Amino acid sequence: MTFPDTSTASALSAADEVNSLLASYPDFPLDGIVFRDLNPVFANAAAFRAMIDALVGRFQGRFDAVAGIEARGFLLAAAIGYAADVAVLAVRKGGKLPGAVLTEEYDLEYGSARLELELGQLPAGSRVLIVDDVLATGGTIAATMRLIERAGYALTGVGVVLELEELDGRSRLGNADVHAIVAL
Repeated sequence: MTFPDTSTASALSAADEVNSLLASYPDFPLDGIVFRDLNPVFANAAAFRAMIDALVGRFQGRFDAVAGIEARGFLLAAAIGYAADVAVLAVRKGGKLPGAVLTEEYDLEYGSARLELELGQLPAGSRVLIVDDVLATGGTIAATMRLIERAGYALTGVGVVLELEELDGRSRLGNADVHAIVAL
């Protein structure tokens, strides 16, 4: 399946959709934090389609698989995998996968956690696109990048719906090709 190059046209449309539906909640989950809620965007079919088209169009032809980070990254990865006809990897929170897994510890905005990736899902050297809903401090995506590389795959890019620029998460991602539909 092929898609037209919609990285510019769809990104504008997707950005408009996200901006019109994004909800903000001050002082959640802690005082001084503004929680950006993308659930209304995911719940709108036109907005969801625009997001998926923008991400697929931006990275089209450059990935053999898409890795979604638990939990909202799963929604994006499943739709992108289907649209681009590629494999989907689930990057799970620690302790949720059986068998042989790789584990990465990382810092969150409000604490620490770990992520896991099941071994042997793709041939070595497979090109993987990482997707998630929000790029904040970059810890979760950086940990996922390390998992992808440790598994023997090649990182081809990172796609997110929303980047919180004031938190400078992009600086933790090195030279990765990062695309955010909306940056605040």
